[in-house]
Order: sequence, then C-alpha cells, then structure tokens
Amino acid sequence: MTDQIYQTLLLEKLAAHVLQITLNRPEVANAFNTQMATDLMHCFETLALEPDDYRCVILTGAGDRAFCAGGDLKQRDGMTNEAWAEQHLVYERMIRAIIDCPLPLIAAVNGAAFGGGCELAAAVDFVYASENAHFAMTETSLGIIPGAGGTQTLARALGERRAKELILSARRFDAEEARRWGLVNEVFAPGSLLDETLEIASRIAANAPIAVRQAKRAVHGGLQMSLAEGLEFEIEAYNHTVPTEDRREGVRAFNEKRAPQFKGK
Repeated sequence: MTDQIYQTLLLEKLAAHVLQITLNRPEVANAFNTQMATDLMHCFETLALEPDDYRCVILTGAGDRAFCAGGDLKQRDGMTNEAWAEQHLVYERMIRAIIDCPLPLIAAVNGAAFGGGCELAAAVDFVYASENAHFAMTETSLGIIPGAGGTQTLARALGERRAKELILSARRFDAEEARRWGLVNEVFAPGSLLDETLEIASRIAANAPIAVRQAKRAVHGGLQMSLAEGLEFEIEAYNHTVPTEDRREGVRAFNEKRAPQFKGK
C-alpha cells in the first residue's frame, strides 16, 4: 500500500500494522480539490479490498496550520452547475469510501478543520485534536449545505440540537469545545498529538484484527437500527469471530500468561 504514489497524499507505515495517511496540500491548507478527493477515494477503496498488513489507519494533515480547510474555493470559482455537480459526485464517493472503511480510522486533527475538513473529521471512527485545532461547518455561509455527510455524521456525534446550531450558524468552535460536545475524544499539545494518536492506534493494531473490524461494524451498523435489531446484528458480527484462529490464540495466550500473537485468521 505504501508503494502507491498519490499526487495529494503521503502514505507511511508508522509502526507495526499502522498506516498514516497525510493530506498533502499544505500550500492551500490541505483543501480538497478534485484530485485530492479522487486520491482519497482510491486510497480507501483499495484499503477496503486490499488492507495488506494494516490494522489501523491515522489520517492527518501536512504542516502545522491545517488538517483540511474544506473544498478548494479557488478551483470552484466560476464553475458551472454541471461541473460543480460532476466534482461533487467524486466527493460523495470519497466520503462513502471513508465511512465504509473496515479498518479503524482515527483523525489526528492538527489545525483548522473547516467545511469538508470538519466533515472528514466527523466521518472517521474517532478524533484526537491538537490544542490549536479549530472546527467549523462553514457551508451555509457559502450558499450551500454540508454535502459530504456532515448533516448526518455531525448530528450522530453531537446530537441534533448542537449539530443544527453549528451547521446553521457556520460558527467556529475550538478543540476543547469539540471535546466537550463529543466530536473529539482527547486534546493534546501540538507536539504530542501524533505520538498520542500512534499510541492508541498501536493498541488497536495489537488486538485481534477480525474482532476489531467486527466490533467496529457492530457499533456503526447497530446505531442505524432499533435496539432489538442491533442486538441481532451484534450476534451476527460476534459469530464471525468464533471460528477464527485468533479467538483460539487469545484464549490460549491468556491461560499461558503471555501476549497473544494475532494473525488475522
């Protein structure tokens, strides 16, 4: 996977089973253009089909100014309705690929996350942020609405009333507010953000990968269902783990008082 070259992304293996994907357009605060959306779409669709040896993914931005400033408005200036709609189809496919990624996905938000960048943060499994991070769903101030999942993912993360407040006002909020409201799990000093994110990613990657993916699937899928349906869905996911070698290895390692060696089988 790290052999793949993208125009707007940097891929790096940070530790055993951990992949870091860096949005790499720092000269424009890592804003999305069509190429970046295409690169992300291809990258995450490939991960879903061919995860290689990766068990956890970190998503961050290049530089120390921004995670992602949203859509590149210079590229969009003067776009026809048809061209705008054509570009947005790529964005839609991109965000679905990210949300549907079977591997655990953590955002390390290292600066501004505005518009589509905030939507990107809301689409991952959970978020760590630096103290200088700021967020905003800016779309209504530009004459549009969030169209990369933001009306859905932000409401699920923060609740309907808070999401409406932030989307309708387009106001900025800081990392501590984001943590207090539930968009961000933890806030760290800028210099320690990636180390802290890597630590939790490595803990996740050390666990049984089939179990981790099924647990992610059960939580995410179950929240779209009633409790009764969610319980049935959980058992379906649970039953995928029972016949695995990893399940037997986990029990054996516990009884032998040693660290398990999971192989994803």
